[in-house]
Amino acid sequence: MCGICGELRFDGAPPDMAALARMSAPLARRGPDDAGTYQDGPLAFGHRRLSIIDLSAHAHQPMVDAALQLSLVFNGTLYNYRELRAELQAKGYRFFSDGDSEVILKSYHAWGEPCVTRFKGMFAFAIWDQRSRQLFLARDRFGIKPLYLTQTAQRLRFASTLPALLAGGGVDTTLDAVALHHHFTLHTVVPAPRTVLKGVRKLPPASTQRFDPDGTVTGQVYWTLDATRPEIPLSEAQWLEATREQLTQSVKRRLLAADVPVGVLLSGGLDSSLLVGLLADQVPDLRTFSIGFEDLGAGAEKADEFEFSDQIAAHFNTRHHKYSIANSEVLARLPEAIEQMTEPMVSHDVIAFYLLAERVSKDVKVVMSGQGADEVFGGYFWYPDMNAASGTPLARFSQHYFDRDHAEYQQMIAQAFQVGDVTSSLIANALNQPQADEFLDQVWRLDATTLIVDDPVKRVDNMPMAWGLEVRTPFLDHELVELAARMPPGLKLKDGGKFPLKAIARGLIPDAVIDRPKGYFPVPALKYVRGPFLEMMRGILTSEACHKRGLYQRDYVDKLLAAPEAPEHFTRINGSKLWHLALLEWWLQVHVDPHE
Repeated sequence: MCGICGELRFDGAPPDMAALARMSAPLARRGPDDAGTYQDGPLAFGHRRLSIIDLSAHAHQPMVDAALQLSLVFNGTLYNYRELRAELQAKGYRFFSDGDSEVILKSYHAWGEPCVTRFKGMFAFAIWDQRSRQLFLARDRFGIKPLYLTQTAQRLRFASTLPALLAGGGVDTTLDAVALHHHFTLHTVVPAPRTVLKGVRKLPPASTQRFDPDGTVTGQVYWTLDATRPEIPLSEAQWLEATREQLTQSVKRRLLAADVPVGVLLSGGLDSSLLVGLLADQVPDLRTFSIGFEDLGAGAEKADEFEFSDQIAAHFNTRHHKYSIANSEVLARLPEAIEQMTEPMVSHDVIAFYLLAERVSKDVKVVMSGQGADEVFGGYFWYPDMNAASGTPLARFSQHYFDRDHAEYQQMIAQAFQVGDVTSSLIANALNQPQADEFLDQVWRLDATTLIVDDPVKRVDNMPMAWGLEVRTPFLDHELVELAARMPPGLKLKDGGKFPLKAIARGLIPDAVIDRPKGYFPVPALKYVRGPFLEMMRGILTSEACHKRGLYQRDYVDKLLAAPEAPEHFTRINGSKLWHLALLEWWLQVHVDPHE
C-alpha cells in the first residue's frame, strides 16, 4: 500500500517543500485515499495512503509518535504485526492505532535497527529520529516494495517511484553505461543499487541505510539466503509436508493482514489455482480475476487460459470475473503503461498487469498472485537445460538466460556507452557466493534475491499500484523461500518441475490443472512485430530524439527494422530485440527528456 517520499538536507538549509509536493503528486495513484506531509528541521516526509489495515484516521501518515520522538512513512504490509504488537505491549508500549505502521515505530524504538529481522512482510519505510537527527531507511527481503534514492552533497531525496524523484528536479539523468549493459543482457533487469540513470539508485533488497546529519551513510544487509542442504536429511514426504505447512501459513498471514476483502489473480496455472484452493474454505464468496487477449485467428497461439481458470472458478464456486482484451486496446493503452513504468520493463506482462489491475481495482484493493513460484520451485524450462549444460556456472547460466552476448551488445550500443562485459562479471560473482551446494542452488538463489526483484516483482508492484491495487505474493514468503532453497534440486525438478507444489495440490485442485503443460500465453498485439506495433516502434527509433540521444548504432537498428519478423531478430526470452530497443527509448522520451 501507499507511496512515500522525502528529503533530508545536509547543508543546513530547510527542505524544499515545493519539490516534495512535486514528488508526492505522481504518487497519488499509489495511495488515493489520503495524503499528508511532515517537516522537522532538515527533514520532510510526504505520504499517499492506500487504506488497507486500520482504515481510521489514527493510521494517518506521516505517522508521528510524540512520546518516542519518532516519525514514519511506510509503504507495504507487515503480516505479523499483530504478534509483534502483543510482544511490544508486554514490554509496556501503548498504542494509539490498530495497524501495522505504528508497530514499525515501536519496534524500532524497542529493538533498534535490527527490528527489520523480525518483520514478515513487504515494506519500504523511512524513520526520522527527532533526537539523534538520523534517518533510517529499510526495504524488505525480496524488494517487493520499491525505494529510489537520489543524493548530492547538499541533500538526499527518496521516493517509491523513479518518476517521482524526477518530478522533484535536480536529478542527474546521465545514462549509466554499466546499468545499460545489465538492462540489455538480463531482460531489462538492472540489479540494485543501479538504475539506468546515474543520478538515481535503489535501496537494495534486504538492506538498510542510516543517514547521519552530515550525510554519512551506514548500510547493512540484514538477510541472506542459505541454499545448502540441512544437516539432517529430510525424506520426500517430510519436504512435502513442510512445504504444505509453510505455504498454508504464508497464505493465512496475507489473508488476515487486511481490513478489506482479498481476492486472487487467477491465471489458470498451478500457482494461482493452488492459492484459490487454499483460500476457498477460509473466504466466503472468494473473488477471482482472470485476463486474456484477443486471438489472431485460426492456427494462432491461444492468448488466454480461460479453459483452466474457468475450471478452478467453477470447482471452488468463486465470484469470478474474466476480462478479454482486444488487441486494439492493448496498443491504444500502451502509452499509459509506459507513463506509469517506474523503470523500463520489456515484458509483455507489464501491459497485461496494467489492464487487469484497472479492472480489478474497481472491485477490491488487495489480491494475491502466484508470482515467484516458478523461480523458487524450479518451474521454468531453462532450469533443466542449464543443469544439463557444461562449463563454468556463468557459461551454463548465460547461454540459457542472457538476451544477447557481449559481442552483439557492442554492435548494438554506441561507442560512447560501451563498457566491458560487466554483466558476466556481476553474474559470475553472484553465482559463486558461498552457501549454495549445487549449481542450481546458485541459480535459484540468484533468481530469488536479485533477478526476480527487478522483473516480475517490480511489475507486480508497479502496474497494479498505478491503480491503487496491492498485490501480495505468498510464494515469496521468506520462510517458504528459505525452505525451498535448501531442498535438493532433483526434488524440485521432478515430474517436469515444481514437484512439491504439484504434490501438495493433488486432491485439492483438479488434476487437469496440475498436469497441464506450463502456459506462456502471449499478448499477441505485442508479440508479433508487425502492423501498427511495428510502425509505432519505427517512429520511436527513427525519431529526432532517438537520433540526438545517440544510444544505438544506426546500422544495427536499421537491420532490425528491415526484417523484424525473422527468427534471428527475436530474443529468446519474452519479446523481440526491436521492442527492447524501442521500449527504453520510449521510456526515456516520456520520463527523462521533459526534465532535462
